[in-house]
Amino acid sequence: MTKVFPRAAATAVAFSLMLAGSAYAQNAATPAPATPTAKTAPAKMAKPKTERTAASLECSKQADAKGLHGKERKKFRSECKAGAAKAN
Repeated sequence: MTKVFPRAAATAVAFSLMLAGSAYAQNAATPAPATPTAKTAPAKMAKPKTERTAASLECSKQADAKGLHGKERKKFRSECKAGAAKAN
């Protein structure tokens, strides 16, 4: 019985050191991903911004004045810009 207690104590100390070492290793080295993964990559590539024409800006102002939104706004601006292109 005198040999059981020192072995149990030594085993407990060794086990706690192993747990502490593995916990430290997991938290200490968390490298950032070098390349974006499929989840973080954007679904579509953004188009580069182009300069808006004067006709486009004017049609947008007219659509704002009429309070158009959604499909109605898109249709109005399309027709407006087509009319402006014919006028030029």
